[in-house]
Amino acid sequence: MRIAILSRNENLYSTRRLKEAGEERGHQVDIIDTLHCYMDITSNSPKVRYNGEDLPLYDAVIPRIGSSITFYGTAVVRQFEMMGTFCVNESVAISRSRDKLRSLQLLSRKGLGLPRTGFASRPDKIQDLIRNVGGAPLVIKLLEGTQGIGVVLAETNKAAESVIEAFMGMKANILVQEFIKEAGGADIRCLVVGNKVIAAMKRQAGEGEFRSNLHRGGTAQLVRLTKEERATAINAAKAMGLNFCGVDILQSNRGPVVMEVNSSPGLEGIENATGKNVAGLLYEFIEKNAKPNANRTKGQG
Repeated sequence: MRIAILSRNENLYSTRRLKEAGEERGHQVDIIDTLHCYMDITSNSPKVRYNGEDLPLYDAVIPRIGSSITFYGTAVVRQFEMMGTFCVNESVAISRSRDKLRSLQLLSRKGLGLPRTGFASRPDKIQDLIRNVGGAPLVIKLLEGTQGIGVVLAETNKAAESVIEAFMGMKANILVQEFIKEAGGADIRCLVVGNKVIAAMKRQAGEGEFRSNLHRGGTAQLVRLTKEERATAINAAKAMGLNFCGVDILQSNRGPVVMEVNSSPGLEGIENATGKNVAGLLYEFIEKNAKPNANRTKGQG
């Protein structure tokens, strides 16, 4: 197969691993810088242009769309969809997962476990917003934040009021969530491909930190999932419509709760923690589900 990886940086671990794994399986794999793509939108022959030329018609595309380029990146993915290319994650699913509020609403509608969450623009009574999620300690998140940026733990109601007022003064959209104390600063990252959890690791926050992101000093180790945790991860991916994603789960007293669904999960931490060839398993999924691009087989590429 001829496969494209949409990535801004060919030197990133995940991008390199995806290229290596694909070539090891006999595929022709090209790395395409998403922002350097431009589109020819026509009724009969939509195209993606790159470096002054039409891109070939690929059999599959692996989107690695960073949060800072979601709008343009999903437009590029949508163009590939119009060209008959199998996209591992479709444009609408990527957009859906990037909207934290919409994601939580969709997960809630499917009955999945979630932390109690409040969302407001300019509430008349901030104290009531705090009270509705169970009071302090609580977590306040910028709606547009990623990788732990814009996430604050407020230890007291007074501190929570101050942080919320500060964010509102900046006209920022925020989520207010209950703090799952029993999780002990740890979460579980489940990597879902298709309808299976192919790898899972437990991430533990560093000393004095409540965010478990590995680049913030967190550590990771292999974890054995319960049946309920596995089902939660798979159902969260289905709710988002994602074929490949990372589902972050907290272990609470009432069972697993979903914190986030990431449409472009990193591979380095989970491959190192689990010893699994995650990139290779993704290609197994592509090989089973992607058919040769019909337009290309007609001699148009």
